Amino acid sequence: MQIDVISDTVCPWCYIGKRRLERAMKLRPQIQFDVRWRPFQLDPATPKEGVERRAYIERKFGSTEKIKPIHNALLEAGTAEGIAFAFDKITRTPNTINSHRLIRWSHSANVQDTVVELLFRRYFIEGADIGDIAVLSQIGADAGMDRELVEELLNSDADREKVEHEDTMARKIGINGVPTYLVGGKVLVTGAQDAEHLAHVIDRVANESEPAQATA
Repeated sequence: MQIDVISDTVCPWCYIGKRRLERAMKLRPQIQFDVRWRPFQLDPATPKEGVERRAYIERKFGSTEKIKPIHNALLEAGTAEGIAFAFDKITRTPNTINSHRLIRWSHSANVQDTVVELLFRRYFIEGADIGDIAVLSQIGADAGMDRELVEELLNSDADREKVEHEDTMARKIGINGVPTYLVGGKVLVTGAQDAEHLAHVIDRVANESEPAQATA
């Protein structure tokens, strides 16, 4: 069963959603899954070089104080999923187009899950700037990709239009928040739903996909 996950690499709920999807799939060991990560930029207007984190938060929320309740909820949800969010380590909010290009290439290298996990970890736990080409190239290398090739591609416009097109198409079909899961090409699930709910959707899609049994 193919599951397409529309997400952004600076979306903390997408990291939580990844963990919940992983638990849902473990609840259904009889099904072979093919998970594919699709691009969505929460803020495509972010400058190419990114912006200072505090300035970004103040512009978006009015003050850093206003984001504390949001962070507290995320810290609680993250702890339940084994994610130790370290928001205080994040100093820059990046433009995520290059991270999505890396994810696209990682699928061809059969290391997409590893790259997505590393992107989330480096940003949310280590505070790395995942808009920086050197950081992204190292993530690719850590996942088993050719670092020099990844760096060369990132310094070009390779697949930029394709990633932007996927982002645009997601919006055209009505997706305006992430994570969003397309399960079996049939059912859209919006938000970081719990594992049991995702497993229920998987069951529904699986049952719909089973051929009708002939009766005597």
